[in-house]
Amino acid sequence: MTQIAMTRIIELPYDEAVDACRAALAGEGFGVLTEIDVKATLAQKLGVDRPPYLILGACHPESAHRVLEAAGEVGVLLPCNVTVSVEDGDTVVRAMDPSGVMTMVDNPIVAEVAADIRARLQRVLDTAAPSN
Repeated sequence: MTQIAMTRIIELPYDEAVDACRAALAGEGFGVLTEIDVKATLAQKLGVDRPPYLILGACHPESAHRVLEAAGEVGVLLPCNVTVSVEDGDTVVRAMDPSGVMTMVDNPIVAEVAADIRARLQRVLDTAAPSN
């Protein structure tokens, strides 16, 4: 755990971890708006070969609407990113911790939504990447 991410190392192979994350996100009401295959992008743009690294840009529509109504500038912090990667041979799942970044916005509605989304993302990790 850091101020920006909640992290799990899991036993699932990479492809299964991606599927588990998608299912867990859907189970918490998130849709995946964007998907960035960092490995493929860096290979194409820079000729770099790196282990798999996928960024899923997840959005919880009701929460996004609520924070955008409360403080429009929060849009630069959306969507909530979840990553699945292979690091040193391990499959790693990370979810952003919205509480860390949303503290920059002095707004009680934003703080409330950030706490709810943090709890939802924690449940995503608990479901997709249970602790060993």
